[in-house]
Amino acid sequence: MKRYDLIIVGAGPSGLSAGIEAAKKGLKVVVFDENAKPGGQLFKQIHKFFGSKEHKAKIRGFRIGEELLQEANDAGVEVVLNATVTGMYQDKEIIVRISDEMHHYKGDAIIIATGASENMVTFPGWTLPGVIGAGAAQTMMNLHGVKPGNKILMLGSGNVGLVVSFQLMQCGCDVVALVDAAPKVGGYGVHAAKVARTGVPFYLSHTIVKAEGEDHVTGVTIAEVDEKFQFIPGTEKHFDVDTICLAVGLSPMSQLLKMAGCVMEDNPKKGGQVPICDEYGETSIPGVFVAGDVSGIEEASSAMIEGRIAGVAAAKYLGYMDETELKGKVTELEHALESLRQGMFAPKNRGKAIEETEEGIAISKNLLKHGFVADDEIERFPGVTHKAGIHPVMECTQNIPCNPCQDACPKHCIKIGEKITSLPAVDESVDCIGCGMCVASCSGQAIFLVDETYEEGYATVTLPYEFLPLPEKGEKGTALDRSGKEVCEAEIVDIKTSKAFDKTNLLTMKVPADMVMKARFYKRA
Repeated sequence: MKRYDLIIVGAGPSGLSAGIEAAKKGLKVVVFDENAKPGGQLFKQIHKFFGSKEHKAKIRGFRIGEELLQEANDAGVEVVLNATVTGMYQDKEIIVRISDEMHHYKGDAIIIATGASENMVTFPGWTLPGVIGAGAAQTMMNLHGVKPGNKILMLGSGNVGLVVSFQLMQCGCDVVALVDAAPKVGGYGVHAAKVARTGVPFYLSHTIVKAEGEDHVTGVTIAEVDEKFQFIPGTEKHFDVDTICLAVGLSPMSQLLKMAGCVMEDNPKKGGQVPICDEYGETSIPGVFVAGDVSGIEEASSAMIEGRIAGVAAAKYLGYMDETELKGKVTELEHALESLRQGMFAPKNRGKAIEETEEGIAISKNLLKHGFVADDEIERFPGVTHKAGIHPVMECTQNIPCNPCQDACPKHCIKIGEKITSLPAVDESVDCIGCGMCVASCSGQAIFLVDETYEEGYATVTLPYEFLPLPEKGEKGTALDRSGKEVCEAEIVDIKTSKAFDKTNLLTMKVPADMVMKARFYKRA
């Protein structure tokens, strides 16, 4: 039996972060993961993260994964892959299946960072090939370069459903509809808006009646539901699809903790059955800690911070830190974690109907119902301004924890303030130089550069563009509005790419002057 100071189960963002902190304090650390590659969900995540600099905002998930792996290697963390932990016992012993052999390990402390598994919903035909989870679709696209399908219906409007829908389109798939039984969009409005403006229709208060096909999916029927989630007769809608993608939530993978005898609770706000633990992630069994989604479903940014807290707590438990040092480190980490748990989507607000922003501005009802802010709503938000010459227009309308635009602007045209959830505003006393750094840095792709006085009768809109192939300068196509409706002809007058933009291209299109506050996406002819 091999022994370690600290055993970590799960090489995802929380597990690696925990291992790094513990190893830095001198612990002998091993991380076991059942997958062939470490990094967990990070390497599926090609979008840019929210938050601030300390949360690695505006950095794509897979790049954060690369940084974590390098940091873990430099700290001396041993990572064992293709290693499935099949059992954990009260005396901190685990059984691990590696290849075809079972191995026995003992740790002086253990951190469980096993993450979460995808939920499924049942309906006639749900077992047909072509019905897949959103996480599976991400794995196929972003890890293996495999197109999940050609015509896809997405069920679920939380952040996972919205993000994966956009990535499916980047992969070349046709997302025919985004469906959710809930009466409002569940994820960030900026994620919904970037999907809606490509032309994907949202069907809220709808769900799947049946999947169609004999040996694989060939179509799907949805219908509207009432307030009791019962189908409303006569509201059925049919779509020809070859794939149905399900993004209907996650459940903590807490089986090992239950097996070991940790005190558990059923907590719907945390995603299901989770261990009861203290502020350091320590469970009812001394020396057994948890971090990440296994203790409650949140974003990867939160998981990494929770992992670091658990790592230093384990070091303190084993005598590698004193109480004063632990509290100082944890206070710093908890401050970063707490800033991510603010705003409209904070855990404390789950299930609540939010009517106004923190600034007292009425929220966009259309955004919640249809995925985009209506023309008669957009002007009331502080990021939407008008002036001669080029200037930023920020269509960020919800209080979410994110501020990279403020840091990105070299002229300080954009102000958010110290509170990370405040709506971005434009300092109209400062002239924009049109560098585009704010557009490229916005994790929600919600910032545009507008020149309302480009030339007589015409204006320009510079928008973030992450599709290939890129249009060419001089090309003419169609501008789409926030709803994805075609509104006018558009001509590409400039394309900017830069290493600093990190794969976000800046597309500048010329449109009729009266369309400048409507045109928000470019469709190639």
